[in-house]
Amino acid sequence: MKASRIAAAGALAGTAVLALSAPAFAHVTVQPEGEAAKGGYAVVNFKVPNERDNASTTKVEVSFPGDHPLASVMPQPVQGWDIKVTKSTLDKPIESHGRKITEAVSKVTWTADGDGIEPGFFQKFPVSVGALPEDTDQLVFKAIQTYSNKEVVRWIEVPQEGQEEPESPAPVLELSEAEDDHAHGASGASSEEASDDTAPAAETSASGSSDTTDTTARVLGIVGIVVGAAGVAYGVLAGRRRDTV
Repeated sequence: MKASRIAAAGALAGTAVLALSAPAFAHVTVQPEGEAAKGGYAVVNFKVPNERDNASTTKVEVSFPGDHPLASVMPQPVQGWDIKVTKSTLDKPIESHGRKITEAVSKVTWTADGDGIEPGFFQKFPVSVGALPEDTDQLVFKAIQTYSNKEVVRWIEVPQEGQEEPESPAPVLELSEAEDDHAHGASGASSEEASDDTAPAAETSASGSSDTTDTTARVLGIVGIVVGAAGVAYGVLAGRRRDTV
């Protein structure tokens, strides 16, 4: 009986570890470098994992919110990717730094000029954005991911509060409360240009942290499988010994 309990516990531990490590290979997401404060500027990263074993991600399209247009959207160059910025005329002009803005970026498209994001890897696409709206707590970006085998995955379902996460959720950027001086997000930038200057260093730091997290998740998953298998094997051997006696 004791051996059976140990085997069951080992198998359960392996399953639990795998379940905890699964989110590391989730959907397309967007996260700020620091905070994204209302009324300020921020550098945000669109993180795109490759979820296929037999194809590479070769194209990523991100649509920017039309209900809260951003006056400034500047992608950071990413080695191995061509970038296209699409602008659209606004139904209602917005004011920014005393200027009337009649058009804004509606979509940014990254197209691989090489292998793209290969199986088992992810890629970050940094973008400087602002000024962030002050009349909402979040911004929704709909993304389309295209693979080398022509498969297209649409991350466009808007998560609803109090409901389970949809199967293909759209990236959502959470906005923090505006600072007292309405300076600019927690990225430390005092302008769009300052945000761009700090982007490379922040990108390196964020990438290193994410790489460590993903590696840890994989190691834990493997350890869980080994522990579960050992538990089952021990239970079987113990049962055979009792039968022999």
